[in-house]
Amino acid sequence: MMPLTSRKASLALALAFGLLALPAWALEYKEPPFFDSLRQDKKLPPLAERLPNPPIVVTSSGHYGGDIVTLVARPRDIRYISTYTYTRLVGYDAKLHLQPDLLEKFENEGDRVFTFTLRAGHRWSDGTPFTAEDFRYYWEDVAQNPDLSPAGPPEFMLVDGQLPRFEILDERTVRYTWEKPNPRFLPQLAGPLDPAIYRASAYLKQFHAKYADKAALEEKAKQQKLKSWAALHNRMDDMKEQTNPALPTLMPWRVTNAAPANRFIFERNPYYHRVDAKGQQLPYVDRIIMDVSAGGLFAAKANAGEEDLLFRGLSMSDIPVLKEGEKAKGYRTLLWPYARGTELALYPNLNTVDPVWRQLNRDIRFRRALSLGIDRKTLNNALLFGLGTEGNNTVVEESPLFEPELRTANATYDPAQASRLLDEIGLTKRNGAGIRLLPDGRELEIIVETDGESTLVVDGLTLIAEFWREIGVRLFVKPQDRTVLRNRSFAGLTVMVAAPGIDNAIPTAIMPPTEFAPMRQDNYSWPKWGQYVETKGKNGEPVDMPEAKRLLDSYETWINTGDRKVQREAWRAMLRNHAENQWSIGTIAGALQPIVVRNGLQGIPAKALYSWEPTAMLGIYRLDEIHWNKAAGKEASR
Repeated sequence: MMPLTSRKASLALALAFGLLALPAWALEYKEPPFFDSLRQDKKLPPLAERLPNPPIVVTSSGHYGGDIVTLVARPRDIRYISTYTYTRLVGYDAKLHLQPDLLEKFENEGDRVFTFTLRAGHRWSDGTPFTAEDFRYYWEDVAQNPDLSPAGPPEFMLVDGQLPRFEILDERTVRYTWEKPNPRFLPQLAGPLDPAIYRASAYLKQFHAKYADKAALEEKAKQQKLKSWAALHNRMDDMKEQTNPALPTLMPWRVTNAAPANRFIFERNPYYHRVDAKGQQLPYVDRIIMDVSAGGLFAAKANAGEEDLLFRGLSMSDIPVLKEGEKAKGYRTLLWPYARGTELALYPNLNTVDPVWRQLNRDIRFRRALSLGIDRKTLNNALLFGLGTEGNNTVVEESPLFEPELRTANATYDPAQASRLLDEIGLTKRNGAGIRLLPDGRELEIIVETDGESTLVVDGLTLIAEFWREIGVRLFVKPQDRTVLRNRSFAGLTVMVAAPGIDNAIPTAIMPPTEFAPMRQDNYSWPKWGQYVETKGKNGEPVDMPEAKRLLDSYETWINTGDRKVQREAWRAMLRNHAENQWSIGTIAGALQPIVVRNGLQGIPAKALYSWEPTAMLGIYRLDEIHWNKAAGKEASR
């Protein structure tokens, strides 16, 4: 075996040429100054004792210290920190490959048997060990406790209605075993909303009737105006909402105060599991400070130089005012492409209760005519400054599943062909204004409902109304509250809905193609088909169109295999099915997401793809690695 001194010399040579990152055993850890007083008072162990073995060693190089000030539109929005700080058991890297994060390693046997190994010595933010007991507590005492989880374990944990066999192999190793493949499991764990299949058991047991006096817990719940000990436990066990500062976390920052408040402060986690090659514990920045402000003021406040980092709550329409203040107020505005299927999609409701409209929406010639009747180039110039991509609601070019024809099929502007298709259907009669008539004599007026939250959608519909008038179709825009809209859709009362396109437009073959199959009631094209699948036939309607059934068949192929090649082909079949059938009508994609970054704040890519899923907004680009170039002088005194 090579002597230790020789090993270190060889390692130093490799590092000098940038061949590999420094391993944890060779690091000299450097304490964050933020914890100096706690260390001096011996209230916190040395960094070497706070880190797991091994920690994750990253290649970034930054400076300790400073705060980041940002905005939220309402106190509840602080919960999104769990999305964009992106701490997961397994997570996507910037190339969308799954990597262990909180886990030291994971083993996957045919998408049926998953073995997770935790990092030795890993601890929660309060210093208590993070072990297999935290997984057992969640699985046995939370997910399968009818008082705490009336609906039972999360749906992605079931395969054909069967739960996995859960085993603890040792204090650092757990295993989940299904009889059939469950390819959704790992992608779900890596999603923008952490399903958190573990809990801080050492803290939460004091609120659980199995481990504490139930009568005392009921009394404590009553004092807090809660109905039961279970309601008390669920209030304390609030990993997603960030409402309990006492709840330990594994994220880079932990919340320190609760509502009501106009400012929320997140401080660095002293036991966080990632370090850089210099031995500095991440995150570099000490505190994230979130000020509550009206959403309509976000761009103005950024323009005034009041924020250090801001992205959620900004849109493409804010870019001019953001650019205007850059030089005077010392910030820059990054413009990232938003990876969404389309900014404005039209969803003909195939399940609408109106029999005339149901028959029309189900006629592929009608859907194609409406698509061919849209002048996407004009939409692009008017709404996206000509920078967008015109075409269908589908995956973007950066996805390994992308094919050019997916975007372009039946998505050119051809009003003459659109009119011929409408004539072919039999919609040849018109009124005095040139609007076609339905078979029952009503005007062919499509009421397009929308939640009204996006000015781009509403403005786009105004233009589409002009295009469709040329082919004898009237469009009436009906904005309304999102909850009302969804309830109307679920009941089959909508004829057509306008909304953004698919959320995950950069999928890989391992990601579930759920958005593309008629199995979710929140898809405006087939709400009743989705209800039928979600309720296992108790509500809604079974899929009764052969082309849509093929989508379900392809999804079944994907979910019943661990073979990546088979999954890839199932994905492609579904994408081609959508392009051919235009279940939704896409328009323009490629809006730019503005990201305001104060000068001196470093580590954020100049350009990257932005999305909810799979990038978790900025999450996969590692917010814990951003830093100030002059951290010592950066404090949030505002």
